[in-house]
Amino acid sequence: MALPQMLSAAEAYLEEAGARRTVLPVIQPADPFLDMAGEDLRRRIFLTESETGKALCLRPEFTIPVCLKHLQERPLEPIRYGLCAQVFRQHRDGDSEFFQAGIEDLDTEDAIAADARALADAAGLVARLRGTGEGLHITLGDQAVFAAILEALGLPGGWQMRLLRAFGQPDALANALNVLSGREAPAVTQDSRVADLLSSGDDAALVAHIEVSMAGSGISPMAGRRPEEIAARLKERAALAATRLPDDALAALERFIALRVPLAEAGRALTAFEGKAEIDVTERIELFAARIEAIRLAGIDPGTVTYDAAFGRPLDYYTGLVFEVGLEGHERPLASGGRYDRLLTLLGAERPIPGVGFVAWLDRIEVLEAGR
Repeated sequence: MALPQMLSAAEAYLEEAGARRTVLPVIQPADPFLDMAGEDLRRRIFLTESETGKALCLRPEFTIPVCLKHLQERPLEPIRYGLCAQVFRQHRDGDSEFFQAGIEDLDTEDAIAADARALADAAGLVARLRGTGEGLHITLGDQAVFAAILEALGLPGGWQMRLLRAFGQPDALANALNVLSGREAPAVTQDSRVADLLSSGDDAALVAHIEVSMAGSGISPMAGRRPEEIAARLKERAALAATRLPDDALAALERFIALRVPLAEAGRALTAFEGKAEIDVTERIELFAARIEAIRLAGIDPGTVTYDAAFGRPLDYYTGLVFEVGLEGHERPLASGGRYDRLLTLLGAERPIPGVGFVAWLDRIEVLEAGR
């Protein structure tokens, strides 16, 4: 199927799925992406600015623009937004414009049913565009399960946030665990005087040293963070660097991250992990088990889904279920998505608005089909 026909087929599928066709401006405000998207996306945005100096960018994805549109229009009922258009990201191979199609489901209260529907529609759209669902495989993770286990293991709040930010990024997660275990000593600062002052606990002297350093570098305290804020951040980093996780808790966390099982076995595997780690995350496991059943009821064979406890998406706004739909023997996913319940609040919503969505890469599917 050529790309024009694929676009038409995708739009038809989205309409059948009950998604409202939505058109988003190509030029978007850059700040929401710079503030809330993952580092992988932030460094690949095409940036420009308006005549007034406002930071703008070419649309790099659909989720944040849809959420901004939703907040501006304030619909009274849940909506499934259907998107089918180009997005723009910098790539080393020069392929920086590509087509995506997907659905963003906002304000649906039944999160478990909405998650299952998003996953089913992602797989269904890919199968429709390929003309077959044969060979498709789904990888699924859940950041909420990971967060519950971090809390149950008793990690300090700062470390919980660092590990959550590293979720789905194997190198960053491995680095964090090396620091927690003491296998690696992080450098809090390259300034030996700052290191000495941090060790001494002399906050006033630390602030004074930072003030002198800023003045010597020609940096005005009004141009960015104040010396007191910088000192507080350095103290926080030093405290995190000095934290060591007990051996049994570290071993439990590493066992969890290594967990990779068929979805049908995931509930039992998590329960067994909970018992061995001697922690209580029963409520979160029960919610996960309910999601497995909802996925089955949505028509997805659990045998085609793998639960990977360390699997995540490289975007900071995901909070729960995350997934990818791929083809056996091919590395790059054909569709991906997840839940982002905090995003609209961070963008200015006056109340919590749940959200879940996915996109399919039409160009990738076209290339695969051309090679068959």
